Amino acid sequence: MAREPGAFNVNVNAVAPGLIETAMLRESSMRDKVVEMAMAEIDLKRLGQPEDLANIIAFLACDKSRHITGEVIKVDGGHYI
Repeated sequence: MAREPGAFNVNVNAVAPGLIETAMLRESSMRDKVVEMAMAEIDLKRLGQPEDLANIIAFLACDKSRHITGEVIKVDGGHYI
């Protein structure tokens, strides 16, 4: 996806979030079981917060990331290392 628009100085990246503490998760009837299973595999031993995603998205949207393209950046606390 990043190859073609790169010729026009357009960067294409993706963010792949892990388990994020959101209202949807908090309201889930399976929350405790899902969190317990995930925490056994998350290296940082904490759930992601919405600002964890917002920070990487803000970085990718600014000029400081101008030479990054074609990447998938996982924001999962080390869940899928």
